[in-house]
Amino acid sequence: MNMQNERKVELQNLCLQFRNELVDLLHSIQTGHPGGSLSCMEIVTTLYCEKMNIDPKNPKMEGRDRFVLSKGHAAPALYLVLAELGFFPKEELKTLRQINSNLQGHPCVHKTSGIELSTGPLGLGLSAGLGMALADKLKGNNAYTYVVLGDGEIQEGAVWEGALSASKFKADNLIAFLDNNGVQLDGTLEEIMPMGDLKAKWASFGWNVLDCDGHDVESISDAVDEAKKCKGKPTIIIAKTVKGKGISFMEGKNTWHGKAINDEDYRNAKAELGGAC
Repeated sequence: MNMQNERKVELQNLCLQFRNELVDLLHSIQTGHPGGSLSCMEIVTTLYCEKMNIDPKNPKMEGRDRFVLSKGHAAPALYLVLAELGFFPKEELKTLRQINSNLQGHPCVHKTSGIELSTGPLGLGLSAGLGMALADKLKGNNAYTYVVLGDGEIQEGAVWEGALSASKFKADNLIAFLDNNGVQLDGTLEEIMPMGDLKAKWASFGWNVLDCDGHDVESISDAVDEAKKCKGKPTIIIAKTVKGKGISFMEGKNTWHGKAINDEDYRNAKAELGGAC
């Protein structure tokens, strides 16, 4: 189903709002992960605001769709969306990564409303998401589990064990997104551990493989609709993205994986995003 243009503009504007809020937040606390959060902003926003069956007033609703941020360092992007939807008060955002905060540096299921799995150590999310998806099948729930993976993360062997299992158990209610920005903490994937032909690799593990523009909300939405048509196998959507998207001096730079935003960078970032400092 093609997204109405009015709705597309609305979601794009929401992503721009979140980018501004992200820069404000990470500058104010002088910590956090800007690059990977900016990279997956459209993916997280489109899933939560357009595709998922959830209820902020009843976060544990039976039969809900579930979201697992396997690349847990992008937690700021997720927290901004959850706060916007009302899972917790926006005022809590300024406590990010502070002692005793409900908003840990990586998602914590025991502290934060709307979080389905504690993540941070990379490679955990796909297998856990598979368990959630299979549990829904056993319960007869018509629900989907979405997992967002980083492309540096898929260098982890545990990811491929989960991939094999998901295929074996025909988990067609499991939809993974690969945030394919080509950059990880210490450099590019090609420099550190090239992953080769990603489409062929995932297909060889028995997955339905789609791709999309990871910064186009309509492309993301259409890919999810297409994934839901596939029966008998899980789907991975390879979303082409840019680390640090939206801020030119951050784009494609591994140095912005977890770098604090100083005053000068903050002013320059806000000028590019069109937001007031």
